[in-house]
Order: sequence, then C-alpha cells, then structure tokens
Amino acid sequence: MAAVVVFDTLTQLFLRLEKRYAGQNRPVLRYKEKETRVWTDITWEELGLRVRLMAAFLHDSGVRRGDRVALLSENRPEWTIIDMATQLLGAVNVSLYPSLPASQVAYILKDSGARVFVVSTGIQLKKAENVFDQCPALELVVTMSELRAGHPDWVTHWDDAVRTGKAALSSTRGAIQDAADAVQPSDVAALIYTSGTTGTPKGAMMTHENFCSNALAALQLVPFGLDDHHLSFLPLCHVFERTAGYTAVLAAGGRISYAESVSAITRNLPEVRPTVLISVPRLFERIHNLIQKSVSEGSPTKRRIFEWAKRVGKRYAIDGKRDPLTRIQHAVAHRLVFKKLHDRLGGNLRFAVSGGAALPAAIGEFFLSAGVTIIEGYGLTETSPVLTINSFDSPRYGTVGRVIPGVTVGIRSLTDGVIFVEVSGEDYPTDVSSGEGEIIARGPNIMKGYWNDEAATREAIDAEGWFHTGDVGRFENGRLRITDRIKHMIVSKGGKNIYPGPIEDLLRSVQWIDQIMVVGEGREFLSALVVPDADMIEAFAASHGLAFDSLEQACTVQDIRNLFTKEFKSHSRDVAAHEKIRDFRLIAEPFSVEAGTMTPTFKLKRNVIEKQYAELIDEMYQHVV
Repeated sequence: MAAVVVFDTLTQLFLRLEKRYAGQNRPVLRYKEKETRVWTDITWEELGLRVRLMAAFLHDSGVRRGDRVALLSENRPEWTIIDMATQLLGAVNVSLYPSLPASQVAYILKDSGARVFVVSTGIQLKKAENVFDQCPALELVVTMSELRAGHPDWVTHWDDAVRTGKAALSSTRGAIQDAADAVQPSDVAALIYTSGTTGTPKGAMMTHENFCSNALAALQLVPFGLDDHHLSFLPLCHVFERTAGYTAVLAAGGRISYAESVSAITRNLPEVRPTVLISVPRLFERIHNLIQKSVSEGSPTKRRIFEWAKRVGKRYAIDGKRDPLTRIQHAVAHRLVFKKLHDRLGGNLRFAVSGGAALPAAIGEFFLSAGVTIIEGYGLTETSPVLTINSFDSPRYGTVGRVIPGVTVGIRSLTDGVIFVEVSGEDYPTDVSSGEGEIIARGPNIMKGYWNDEAATREAIDAEGWFHTGDVGRFENGRLRITDRIKHMIVSKGGKNIYPGPIEDLLRSVQWIDQIMVVGEGREFLSALVVPDADMIEAFAASHGLAFDSLEQACTVQDIRNLFTKEFKSHSRDVAAHEKIRDFRLIAEPFSVEAGTMTPTFKLKRNVIEKQYAELIDEMYQHVV
C-alpha cells in the first residue's frame, strides 16, 4: 500500500496527515482509561492540538533545533505527543527503555546531553531524581505521575506543562512553524541507543530520511491500509516498533491502540480486535506452545483432527484456494481447530509482522497453516531497521525475504573481504544465490553514525558507505537467509566454526523448551542450557502422576529430564557431528531483562549467562579427558 501523503521528514508526515484528516473526526490513537477502564479514541484534531501545546511548552522551556529531549515511558499517547512535538521543533528524541536501571539512564542522559527529560510512572520519576545531579546538561524533568510533596523545583507535572504550553501557544506559534519548515531530511530525528549484548550502549543517529525512506519502502511490500488497526506493545524506543508500528502505520492512514502493558496483551487483543499484529517471535512461540499443550492433553481423536487440520491448512496456503474440496476442508478445519487461535488474536487479524529476532521456520509454517500469515523482516537499529521483508503472498520461512526498494545488500567474504554478490531491492533477482559471508548494506536507511563516537562509526560504515551488520548469511534464490552473529560463532576444540543461532531457533519449537542457549566455545562438543516450558512440564507431570513443588525441583526429576534427552537425540540424528547437542542442563530461572541475562530487546547476553552458569557448563565437560 502507498502512503496516504507525500513526505520526506517526520515533521511533514505529521503536518500533512493532520491537514488531510482535518474536520473528519477520524481516530488516530486509542488507549484504555485507568479510571473508567474504557477504550478512548484520540482524533487527529485532538492529537494536533496536544502536540502543539507540548511543542509550545518545550519551546518556552528553551528547546531549539538539534536539542535533545529524552523520554522514559511505556507505550502511551503521551509518547507520541512528545515525539511529534520534538520533531516540530527540529529537536532530537532520545527514547529509553523503561526497564533500564538508573545507572544506564544516567549514562544515556549524560552521553546525549539531553536538556529535558520526560518520564511516565513514579518508578521512572525516582530514577530521574536519582540521576539528575549526574547530568550537567539536564535542566527539567516532566512527569506523568503524581508529584510528591516537596518535589524538586526542576520537576513539573505533565498537566502543568500543558497549561504552560496553552499560555505560550499564541506567542510561539510562528516560531514553531518556522522550526518545522526548517527541518531537513538529513537532520537527526532520534538517538536510539543500542542495547547490545556486550559493551557500552552507542547512540545511533537516525535521520528523518532514515525513518521516512524505510517506512515508505516497507509500505511497498507490507499491505498496511486505511482501515488497519494496530495494537502497539513492543517498546516504541526500539526502532522496529518505531518504524513499523508507528511511522508506517500512520503513513498508511492506520490507527494505533496502546496495550495497557506487555502482560495485558492477551486481554487487550480481544478488546481491541486489531487487524495487524506486530511482535517479536517470542509471542508467537508462546502461543504455539500453549496450543501444543492443549492438544497433548486431548484425546487421540483430538490429536488426529489437529494434525489433519494442519495438513489441510498447509495445502490451502500453498495452492488450495483454487480447489473447491480444499476450500471446504479448510472451512471445516478452521471451525473445528483454528477458530480459537483467531479468537485469541482478536478475531479480526489480517496478518502479523515479526522482527527483532529470528522466527523459527516451524512456528511460521504452523501459523500459516492456521490461517495467520506472519510477515518476517530483518534489520538492525542502525538500518532503521528494515533491510529485507518476506512477502505476504508467498512467505518462505527460514529466510527473511527480499531486499526492500532503495536498499542494496551484499555478502562479504569473512576471510578476504571480497563481496560475493550485491542485491538491489529495485530488481529482486530470484535466480541469485551466494556463498555465506557477512551481510553488508547501504541505502538511505543507514544511520548517520554513532553519537560522539567517530571510531565506532568508522568501524561500522566503511569508506564505500557499506554498513557492516556483523550478521552472517547468504542469498537463496533472491531471498536472504541469516545464519547468526559473527561474534556468536563458536569455535570448537576441533576447529569447527559453529553458529548457535539456527540450532537454538530449531530447538525452541520443541514443546518442552521455553528458552535455550547453546555453548561449546573451545570445547570438544556442544551442550545447552535449557529453561523448560513450565506449563508443558506441569501438564506432563499431571498426566503421568509426577509430583514436585517447583520447576526447580522438576528439573531434577529423571522422567522430566528424559523428555529433553529424547528431543536432543532426535535433533542429533539429522545434523552434522559437530552440531549435535551431546549434553544439557535444565535451569528453572528464565533468562530475562530483569535478571540481567537478556537485553531490553530480548536477546541473550551470552557472556553474562556463561559466567552465571560457569559451574554447570564445566560440569557437562568434566568427564572429558
């Protein structure tokens, strides 16, 4: 679908959408009132006024072109209002993950030189108060939460900021318009700090052109439309949600509802009934495992019907829409088996989008057979983020699809630096395949560089303008397949180069496995740390008369361990010797952001996990002589 307005800056996007929908009373944002528990619409007219009031407040507070405005908030209308007000002034949005500890908040505020800091809850306000004195450029904190008595004079409430903006609007209107008119595509719109698995976060300088070109290119391949409605729950401070679930949805004329929280998604989906679901693979994996649990607890007849429905669904998705018998069978399969899945997703879903991590092929194929097409994309923070997208009409799971228009992706040799192949998104050559190497990219979506870090910028973007992703992959008939991160590569004691990612992706579709990390650097063989799926283990225990008080205790029960031994033996039959998982340990504590074992984007912090479980890992190799 094409964008409903022409734009090459985020400022233009807002102003032209506001003008297009003026006087139509058209909803654009939706949220659930905490007091009334009622979903409430914000129209374009209301949004335009709120953005201008906040822009007037920021301007009155001294924010000017290029200044940084930091934002620490979950997804909610105020996030969008602050972002658009910042863009109107030609200032720079610095968004932070709500899960960040105060120490990392302080680092980002200091590094970015933010002048204004907007926070949501009382917890985030406490972080702001704790770090304020460490941030010399910081002048003002705006909070959406209740103010305590005797708060510092540099803290103001959101409602007071709105009142200040209302008083200043008439005198600042001309200056705000002048600032908006002056915004250029090459201007930095946001600093997005990478949540890397190692090292200090770096602020990627993302320009208006980066975001706008990427959203416009994606809209040529993803069928967002005027009537689409998106439930937003992935963090807006992450580039995937910012581009796909915010900029692209608005540009297509769609509507956004904000989930109450990540934990409330299952409740909000049937309330909101979105047509589009943008998520990371983790949600789809959890839904798949819950369905597998339900089926495993059912009768043999129920299990046979489920397997029949999957076969029918797969046949229908591939080429069965033209066959009358397959269409009838598909309708029966939907009513008997898959309707509950669709209802769980709101009952109104046209398609889903997955990004941020690899989607296991088995998960994508299951949802496709169930009548839910998942469009998978690939990219990084520094690429705005989309580099490739799997097509809606013929997704090929296990690959991440074709290069998007305006972007060129190359495969570079890991040994001598020679570029094997370059694929342009303008062409989509379906006959192109290549050897494996580092994925590199260039185009209007590539970041301007890292804030205050020229050395890191030179390392990431070479003299020819190629951005080095650090990912390994290859082209297969014009579609890109990701192998893993270069830095995740395991070199075995025998000298074999092994990428753990594809192995983990495959094993995560096993019903007993919730999370897994493959280890084996410098070792004789691969082993794994496994977090069992608590629901599946509980169901198995109940049906087999096993008793235990906790998941931790369950991990020691031999009948439970045998489930995983069987799965790893099955996996090992079909892979090369050096890719076999020869031992494992079950751990009860999930990898999580809160525990410090995952990044805010849910990637494993491998070094941290290896240190935390060093004794368990060594135990798996102690018999090796």
